[in-house]
Amino acid sequence: MSDRDNLSRDYDITIIGGGMVGISLALLLAQQQRWKIAILESQPLQDNLPPQYSPSFDARCTALSWSSRNILQTMGIWEQVQQQASAISTIHVSDRGHMGLSRIDASEAGVEALGYVVENSWLGAVLLDRLANTDISLQGAVEIQSIRPTADAMQITVDIEGSGQTINSKLLVIADGAESQSAQILGIQQHSKAYGHSAIIANISLQQPHKAVAYERFTDCGPMALLPLSDFENCPRSALVWTQPTEVAQSLMAEDDETFLNALQDRFGDRLGPFTQMGKRAIYPLALTTSEEQVRRRLVVVGNAAHSLHPVAGQGFNLSLRDVATLASCLANGAENADVGALDQLQQYQQQRATDQRNTLLFTDNLSKLFSLSSPLVALGRNSGLLLMDLVPALRKQFAYFGMGSTPSEGDYG
Repeated sequence: MSDRDNLSRDYDITIIGGGMVGISLALLLAQQQRWKIAILESQPLQDNLPPQYSPSFDARCTALSWSSRNILQTMGIWEQVQQQASAISTIHVSDRGHMGLSRIDASEAGVEALGYVVENSWLGAVLLDRLANTDISLQGAVEIQSIRPTADAMQITVDIEGSGQTINSKLLVIADGAESQSAQILGIQQHSKAYGHSAIIANISLQQPHKAVAYERFTDCGPMALLPLSDFENCPRSALVWTQPTEVAQSLMAEDDETFLNALQDRFGDRLGPFTQMGKRAIYPLALTTSEEQVRRRLVVVGNAAHSLHPVAGQGFNLSLRDVATLASCLANGAENADVGALDQLQQYQQQRATDQRNTLLFTDNLSKLFSLSSPLVALGRNSGLLLMDLVPALRKQFAYFGMGSTPSEGDYG
């Protein structure tokens, strides 16, 4: 890792954004040992990276698909990530007030788990731990002043704690999140469609063990998910993602814990027994955001800067991880002396990712709309679909493979 004094003027690949997507890409690229790589992060770095892992009841979580597991395995970090990951063996899908439901089991898909739920703090610590053992330069407290394409590089002017510096990079990867400031500097437009809904995030203590079951429950106000987490102080718990119209969500946020848990219990039911405790709540407005451009000569946009999804199917980070795995593979397959920022190579990456991105965006967008409509005719149709899926193994398997980030014919990403 680097401080300002060690930051070079010239790199093969520079990544703006030191979050989970940016670091994952850097680690995948570093396996080739061909390129000089830097990560520029806007937030100051902690003095002693990686942070020591300290379990917290309120830790925010990420759902990892089976394909993401395989990608992390190729990075050599899965065994460490798995130490604090909770497996999803079954996905239970239901529609409140209707008979339609379906259960999808890992055994039908021929895998040990459909996915895993891991605390962000642990996943981040593992990524940083591996990063510390590479030659990748990581610089925090970076403010991007300008980005200018030249004949043979992207010229990035930065301010680091009051000190200006110019970096030349043969390839620039933007991974600084939704509403990317770096993309705006380059005039890359983002299209955003607000859902009019917000997601409430919290961890919930359970009276009964979750038994590695992830619940996706659709209600007349929006979907909710309860994802299995590792126990905290011998108490079973699940991670809640509850989508509601923004005004309703804000009203729920204002309630005390007891009132909130009662409302949650009413909507979810008693499959896990009474909810006994809840952690700190957070609320996030939801929108589908896509970047107008993902590649230019010497430029790639990835992560939430490229596409930010509705959380209904938990596909945001998993889609981004598949993107960066493909990008790393495309760059690695180039000739040893090839220009890493060549447009034809980057367009090949975009072509390879187009179908998965389009299908995942359409699936999550349509699923959120389908299960937010309350008309009797729509309710009849979606419940018939759930019942049919429960009766036809091939449909369940197809749904499972989509959620895992692969298909029976394509196999796994990795």
